[in-house]
Amino acid sequence: MIIHGRGISRGIGKGPLLIGPDPISFLSGVDPETGIVIEPGHPLKGTDITGSVLAFEYGKGSTVGSYILYALSRNGHAPAAIINKEAETIIAVGAIMGKIPMIDRIGTPLIDLPTGKEAEVDGNTGTLTIFG
Repeated sequence: MIIHGRGISRGIGKGPLLIGPDPISFLSGVDPETGIVIEPGHPLKGTDITGSVLAFEYGKGSTVGSYILYALSRNGHAPAAIINKEAETIIAVGAIMGKIPMIDRIGTPLIDLPTGKEAEVDGNTGTLTIFG
C-alpha cells in the first residue's frame, strides 16, 4: 500500500510503524540517550522509538525539542522516519537537523495505520509505503 503526503525532511527511512495517539514533547518527553519515551502519562511511556517509523499528530513544547531530535540522531536512537498529521516547526527543524526523513498530510488518520507493520517513508517524494 502506498500513501501520498507531503515531504518535509528528505531521505528514506524504513522500520516498524509505531503510532503515538497523542502529541509528543521531545524536551523532557524522550530520553536522548536511550530513545525511550519518558513523558509522564503519555500512551507511549516506556516505549523505545529507536528505528521506528514514528507517527504522531504533532509535536508540542519548547523549541529545544528540535535539538533533542538531533541528539537522538547523533546518539543512534532516532526514529527511522517521522509521520505527522501536520508538521510544525519544532519537529520539522529537528528532523532536518537530524537527517530523519519526515512527511505529513497523508490524508489517512494516523490511528488507522497498522502498528507494527514494516513501513518506508520517502521524504523526497512524500510517500509512505506499508508492506505486507
